[in-house]
Amino acid sequence: MEILNVKNVSKQYTNHLALDDVSLSVPEGSIYGLLGPNGAGKTTLIRIINHITAPDSGEVSFMGRRLCADDVYKIGYLPEERGLYKKMKVGEQAIYFARLKGLSKNDAISRLKYWFTKFGIEEWWDKKVEDLSKGMAQKVQFIITVLHKPKLLIFDEPFSGFDPINANMLKEEILNMKKEGSTIIFSTHNMSSVEEICDHISLINRSKNILSGEVEEIKHRYAGNTYNLSFGGDKEQLKRALMGVDIVFNETKDTNDAIIKIPTVDGVRDIISRVNESVEIYSFNKVIPSMNDIFINAVAGKLNL
Repeated sequence: MEILNVKNVSKQYTNHLALDDVSLSVPEGSIYGLLGPNGAGKTTLIRIINHITAPDSGEVSFMGRRLCADDVYKIGYLPEERGLYKKMKVGEQAIYFARLKGLSKNDAISRLKYWFTKFGIEEWWDKKVEDLSKGMAQKVQFIITVLHKPKLLIFDEPFSGFDPINANMLKEEILNMKKEGSTIIFSTHNMSSVEEICDHISLINRSKNILSGEVEEIKHRYAGNTYNLSFGGDKEQLKRALMGVDIVFNETKDTNDAIIKIPTVDGVRDIISRVNESVEIYSFNKVIPSMNDIFINAVAGKLNL
């Protein structure tokens, strides 16, 4: 079941088409990567989902019905541009934002105390935001984003500015929220994070959704017919056995490694048979591209989308 459905959404600003007939569906309980280069249209789409702006055409459905203004109480949004008031005290400001999301003051304080203790930042409660480092301020805003236990969470570059320890802590919290039933839209340029935590992705480029699907399915879809071979034996004998096949050798200390490009999928059995007759096979594995490779090649127009 989809918690969010974007159908044929377009948005035009002065002299700029930000979104051009974009459609995507976010499965409930998933972590959904929203990818794309700067200026592709991701932020415009996120603002439409958050009811900050409206599409010129198309429709956004949330939880099975058309998105409306009151749905903001069921959505948590952590923008890339952090928006805390620098002169306010941290605790005072956190309560203020929690009240805006519909929590009572007592519930807000109770939940904030839990999160501040969990993150080990109790002593920040009476500090002014301007006294916090960027990473500290991001922790506070993360807490404010998730405090009202929204059905849908939208994180725009959530790891930006965090050291590896705190970035990992945040990643674990995001995975825990998924386990507890939250749906998360995750906008990022960090492809390693996408591979680690995202179930599905959409890649927006030049205002269009050019690629959508499950992460693993997409990686295998664009894997091609390239294989890693690790073997023992005579390299020259292997060369003769694979005459006419594109093969690149990379010799290591204990074994020989090679990259083999096979013209067609149907030729795999034949190649394995020829290799096996000439050398000892230690491993023979298909080369699966990374999401980073797919991202770069898709944006550059090198994939058959």
